[in-house]
Amino acid sequence: MTTQVTPPVLAIPGATPELTARLEDGLARVDAFLERVVDHDDPFIAQASGHLAAAGGKRFRPLLTLLAAELAGGINDEVVQAAAGVELTHLASLYHDDVMDQADVRRGVASVNAAFDNSTAILVGDLLFGKASEIIARLGAEAVLIQARTFIRLCTGQIRDDRACPPGTDPVDYYLSVLADKTGALIATAGRYGAMFSGGSPALIETMRRYGEKIGIAFQLADDVIDIASESGESGKTPGTDLREGVDTLAVIRARASRDPADARLHELLARDLSHDDAGVEEALALLRVHPGLERAREETYAVAREAQRLLDPVPDCAAKVALQALPIGVVERLG
Repeated sequence: MTTQVTPPVLAIPGATPELTARLEDGLARVDAFLERVVDHDDPFIAQASGHLAAAGGKRFRPLLTLLAAELAGGINDEVVQAAAGVELTHLASLYHDDVMDQADVRRGVASVNAAFDNSTAILVGDLLFGKASEIIARLGAEAVLIQARTFIRLCTGQIRDDRACPPGTDPVDYYLSVLADKTGALIATAGRYGAMFSGGSPALIETMRRYGEKIGIAFQLADDVIDIASESGESGKTPGTDLREGVDTLAVIRARASRDPADARLHELLARDLSHDDAGVEEALALLRVHPGLERAREETYAVAREAQRLLDPVPDCAAKVALQALPIGVVERLG
């Protein structure tokens, strides 16, 4: 397997050349580690296991682990292993996500379920979860406990994401809590591990955990906007996936709450089962793209990103802090 990684380091405003070089070196070490781990004696398993890793990706989670380490003792072998474990956990979750989403495209290539089949995608996802746990187990009992609790939150968030908001619950609060589990938990662990395995103080470790969760929520909110706003092929994903799944993202929640009579057609579409209605999805996307709810969702995404930035205020000034303060805005301004 040869990885083709999107260079996320270069997308961080304010990163010094020296910091950029260290991060690029760290990511190269993470990718080399992943390449060894996903390999297998069986050529079919090796091909399926390496399918998404070979397609590249942002490597956002390991990048955060490396950046968090730069706030303390710097990047070392344990930090690299922890970063690889987090990224492998993320990759494994994508195998399962694509089955649930019935996705055809991931990272600009055929999704695993499309390239192989659903059973292979599920089983290889399980295999990669096992390999991620094996990596983390080498880092000690505390790391294993963090990994287990993170995995529980990932599953909890995904289960709740597939359910309608319970009656009497504010739909925005419910959705943000789902994102905190589904996406924020693993990114929180990425930041936590970076500070933890570079010798950071308990206060710094907790700061990076909270920062990671906030930036994870912003990351997913940005993805939700992209799912509506992007044209087919722009982001490497199929637009309207959330509509097909019946997931009410923030823009949809805001649109549903509108009492403007002009939104009657949109409300009608959003009340339908769009899972096999391509024309309905396209019409709903066209209406959502010009709806005030989408702009409000963008504004709320920026607000969460700014909350993440403020968490870093007590951290001593350094090059990594500057990069970490720029990262949340970079996350919400990306195209894919």
